[in-house]
Amino acid sequence: MSRYGSIIPGSNFITSLSRQSKISKDAKKRLRWFDHYRKYGNARMTCRYFGISAQTFYRWKRRFDKYDLTTLEELSWRPHRVRRPQISSPVVGRIKELREQYPRWGRDKLAVLLHREGIEISSSTVGRVINRLKARGVLREPINTRIAKLARKRKRKPRYATRIPKDYRVEAPGDLVEVDTLRVKLLPDLVRYQFSARDVISRCDGLRAYCRQSSFAGSLFLEYLERKFPFKIKAIQIDGGSEFKKHFEKACQERGILLFLLPPSSPKLNGHVERANRTHREEFYEVEEIELKLEDHNKQLEEWEYVYNHIRPHQSLDYLTPYEYYQQWLLNHRDNVSLTY
Repeated sequence: MSRYGSIIPGSNFITSLSRQSKISKDAKKRLRWFDHYRKYGNARMTCRYFGISAQTFYRWKRRFDKYDLTTLEELSWRPHRVRRPQISSPVVGRIKELREQYPRWGRDKLAVLLHREGIEISSSTVGRVINRLKARGVLREPINTRIAKLARKRKRKPRYATRIPKDYRVEAPGDLVEVDTLRVKLLPDLVRYQFSARDVISRCDGLRAYCRQSSFAGSLFLEYLERKFPFKIKAIQIDGGSEFKKHFEKACQERGILLFLLPPSSPKLNGHVERANRTHREEFYEVEEIELKLEDHNKQLEEWEYVYNHIRPHQSLDYLTPYEYYQQWLLNHRDNVSLTY
């Protein structure tokens, strides 16, 4: 016997209604209240169990009819008397005619046309009339309008960047380089964009500043990394920024560099370069007097990049510099280097 059959009279009828979904999900939830109440006979226990107030429970209890489960449905709060539209039929008809004649024109343009004809009506009222006509099925957009909207949708080409495979292994310098941008405000009206790259294994950093945060600047930065890094870049990991699309993707594809795209709202997955940006901000931009000319700014960055990669001890590398660690890695993997690169 079902749960309802042992507790509520008329169980066959009730179970049938419930199974056939003749009552809403909320009504079924309230039915469980009274199922529990009839089983234990304690209203307070039922209220605590379902987390409802006693006032709510007794209000529905007064309405509940065990032979008519529709009594557990919410009643409509719609007023008995609803304000009727005050727009006359001729005006509604004229709005319908103009809309069908100019199906791409909105309420504002149609209101101007009506004003020219001496019909004083606001654009918001025209919009409400159009919505009511559509709801009644009297006014419909032409089929070719919908086709035109679909045709205007751009067909997006699949991106070269993909999600990083779960089985992708990062074991050698260059296997994964994280790239990100850092916004640097030198003056109230002077902003620079520093492209930062960090190799996950060796912690080598590459830095370059540009006036714009564009994909073309990203492609130039990739060329810079190829000159600066002492190892071949096998894969790059980026976020969804526009500076890593178009020209940047094309440059990676031409060089055979894998491009991995982070999932949305997950900067922690690019944690190495995010931490690098913090270091560059604290130890370079907050210490040095940055030159306003872009060329001089980049010269300063190259000097800081050398200090960071060749002089500054790195805690995560047991206080070796990134280049010291890379040289040590080469010695330890001498036999495999020729096969890898």
